[in-house]
Amino acid sequence: MARDVSDSTPVGSKEELVSWIAAGEKPESRFRIGTEHEKFPFYRSDLAPVPYEGRPGAGGIRALLEGMQQRLGWEPIVDDGNIIGLAGPDDVGGAISLEPGGQFELSGAPLETVHETSRELLDHIAQVKAVAAPHEIGFVALGASPLWTRAETPVMPKGRYKIMANYMPKVGTMGLDMMFRTCTVQVNLDFATEADMVRKLRVSLALQPLATALFASSPFLERKLNGFQSMRSEIWRDTDNARSGMLSFAFDEGMSYERYVDYALDVPMYFVKRGDIYHDVAGASFRNLLGGRLPQLPGERATISDWANHLSTIFPEVRLKRFLEMRGADAGPPDMLVALPAFWVGLLYDRQSLDAAWDLVKGWSAEERQALRDTVPKQGLAATIARRKLADIAVEILELSRAGLARRARLDASGRDESQYLAPVAEIVSKGETLAQRLEARYLDAWQGRVEPVMTEFAL
Repeated sequence: MARDVSDSTPVGSKEELVSWIAAGEKPESRFRIGTEHEKFPFYRSDLAPVPYEGRPGAGGIRALLEGMQQRLGWEPIVDDGNIIGLAGPDDVGGAISLEPGGQFELSGAPLETVHETSRELLDHIAQVKAVAAPHEIGFVALGASPLWTRAETPVMPKGRYKIMANYMPKVGTMGLDMMFRTCTVQVNLDFATEADMVRKLRVSLALQPLATALFASSPFLERKLNGFQSMRSEIWRDTDNARSGMLSFAFDEGMSYERYVDYALDVPMYFVKRGDIYHDVAGASFRNLLGGRLPQLPGERATISDWANHLSTIFPEVRLKRFLEMRGADAGPPDMLVALPAFWVGLLYDRQSLDAAWDLVKGWSAEERQALRDTVPKQGLAATIARRKLADIAVEILELSRAGLARRARLDASGRDESQYLAPVAEIVSKGETLAQRLEARYLDAWQGRVEPVMTEFAL
């Protein structure tokens, strides 16, 4: 998220919070695709991480942002005098932002087709590489930082991250690793009605572990194998369980916008932003802010900004705001970064595929879904649910996605539909081998027990 929402409209009731989410409803003709991806910058000469201010002879993260600002003409986003992101024009959308450890993020514009998503991604990679070249900076997109310890990882000068970093060790053992040493790719998708939201939320929650397995790319940590295919996903299992997880209540009868709001109200807050100041209220209740009873800020009342910012600090496998965010995948090479939105668009934006996917998952119990979530980071496609291998389920789900994209019939200039972007996932399903397993095989054979080659062989 590049910039915290700025809307000082006061909010006085839960019903207003529900209405704010419901306002995201759109007719299918206005459905869009918003893709976000993160990547680790590094100095090519010695594979060191890139600090904000750079090092002698080479610029750092600030220089990258300033270079992109000059190249794109986008508005700089500033935090306490430091440029920490860029916002694209309102009629274009899109933004560039920083994660806590310097992970460089593109928050893509809301686009109509996966073809446009592919062009946006390739343009961004070309632009950022051109800006980075004079500083000898490269980028690698993997689910977890493969080389650096947490102590070696730089810290970005962003106010909200200081509050989060102080709070994380109080609620889990791996929150700081999540903040500083992981990268993801996610896609944000729309819903037409409350019932449509519920169906899409349930299907995507049930299948998020499948996406984790298909896009797993993080078998390394601190220059060695870590024992997992998706270390990023494993890190989330003990980050902060009050604000992450599989949202079992979403499958209960009567699931609604209001039920999600009730959940969000009970997730502890991180901060309240007033002007340029982040007030640390970590652990406080939004219900108290809603009623003007927040002990840290007596008499202060909630605003739309507070609500939108609070929702952005909740991290379930699928997140509801005014759209749905698919959050289960590791970052990866460019073809995988485009495959992720294609995979979910084919399932969720085609009614026939969505209904068929629901028929496949609706019999899974909450316990089975959670067990799958817990085992996938290590086992990948070998994990099982309801006495079926995930690898076999992947064959069916991939075909539903492909068929959904074909029925959408959004064609490129060569007359090809969006299903072309599923090719790297189809190869994984066909061979039964994830990118993480390919990386491990390279480590054990061609790389002779060294992780460093991943930074060059898989650089963007």
